[in-house]
Amino acid sequence: MELRNKATRIRLFSFNTPQMRAFHLSWLAFHVCFFGWFGIAPLMAVVREDLSLTQSQIGSTIIASVAITIVVRLLIGVLCDKIGPRLAYSGLLVLGSIPVMGIAFANSFETFLLARLAIGAIGASFVITQYHTTVMFAPNVVGTANATTAGWGNLGGGTTQILMPLIFSAILMLGVNEFLGWRLAMVVPGVVLFFTGIAYYFLTQDCPDGNFKDLRERGELPPAVKERGMRGSFLLAAKDVRVWALFIVYAACFGVELTINNIAALYFFDHFELDLKTAGIIAGLFGLMNLFARTLGGYFSDLFARWHGLKGRVRFLFFALLLEGIFLIVFSQMTVLSLAIVALITFSLFTQMAEGATFGLVPFMNKKALGAVAGIVGAGGNAGAVAAGFLFRTEGMTYQTALLYLGLAVVVCAFAAFAVRFSAETQAAEDEAFKAALAEREAAPA
Repeated sequence: MELRNKATRIRLFSFNTPQMRAFHLSWLAFHVCFFGWFGIAPLMAVVREDLSLTQSQIGSTIIASVAITIVVRLLIGVLCDKIGPRLAYSGLLVLGSIPVMGIAFANSFETFLLARLAIGAIGASFVITQYHTTVMFAPNVVGTANATTAGWGNLGGGTTQILMPLIFSAILMLGVNEFLGWRLAMVVPGVVLFFTGIAYYFLTQDCPDGNFKDLRERGELPPAVKERGMRGSFLLAAKDVRVWALFIVYAACFGVELTINNIAALYFFDHFELDLKTAGIIAGLFGLMNLFARTLGGYFSDLFARWHGLKGRVRFLFFALLLEGIFLIVFSQMTVLSLAIVALITFSLFTQMAEGATFGLVPFMNKKALGAVAGIVGAGGNAGAVAAGFLFRTEGMTYQTALLYLGLAVVVCAFAAFAVRFSAETQAAEDEAFKAALAEREAAPA
């Protein structure tokens, strides 16, 4: 997909252009989605007691919360190619608010499991976030734009760990008991999701020059791939082995992040015998690194592209993922709280840099099926979280051992990055596009 008037700069404090409105609304929407998606995670110690859940059952709910997202991410990417990111995002946010508030009515393991399964659909918001910034920004900054919007969205995983225990505590101060308190607390992210969806519809547009529908009517955008309808877009992406290599890579970084978001508070609560609020604050440090860490991954991806082209992006991705695995192994072996916190932060830094570097490559894979590529790669993150979830639901395995095995798996997966290769013609074309974007940026007023 070739679109005109993509932004060659990220004007962080500007809301006047459609590019920057899409930038800010997309990261905010993704941030809010994390608020709903993982809102229950820091309250699981209370939920465990209320519903009498076993370790195996908690593990099953963790898997459910990320499993459905695999399917929805695959579908939402193709849907973006067809109707555009504005309508796709607005619909997902409004519909996603329903199960977030509905989890308050869960009264057994089975109903709680179904609620977490339904809530997991809003995790597909990541694909739309990446799609929207990709069509709005030029090659010289698209890696940084993608990484920043995704990173500030992922930051919701950290703020959720901190805010939800505070919301829960505030509700308890009104005289409500704990078992009703966690249910009322989940209404807050549901309401926020709903109103964010309304705002997204009215404040954004699909592309720099308008919405998909209008551009197609004016002949400025080709129609959606018609080979067997929406399936054609998916098949174009699915036939590319490089897409599946990035699927594995993203499973090893974002999949790990989702897993840590689900188990970190409970891990610190049990392993270091902390109270609920302290465990939530420490667990939140992992997600708070998204404030800058994922942006760094995208920035270095763009920087390595300036020096070494697309090969540079691949090499940086490998090193970020390798270091993630090494520091996850270190974190798993920590028995002193202060050292565990340092290891957690370092491991988080490289996890999120690897995520940013992954989507620094996605815009260059297949421009005719951009949404489908983003959907498949994004689904890889949830597939990784599902696989990791089986480690944490095993009754005979401690969380510490599971984290060790997970770190070893990440080290192995890092080598999948080298399967992402580009032809000489593609590299030359992208180098020219990169130089052209830089020239346009220099010519434009600051």
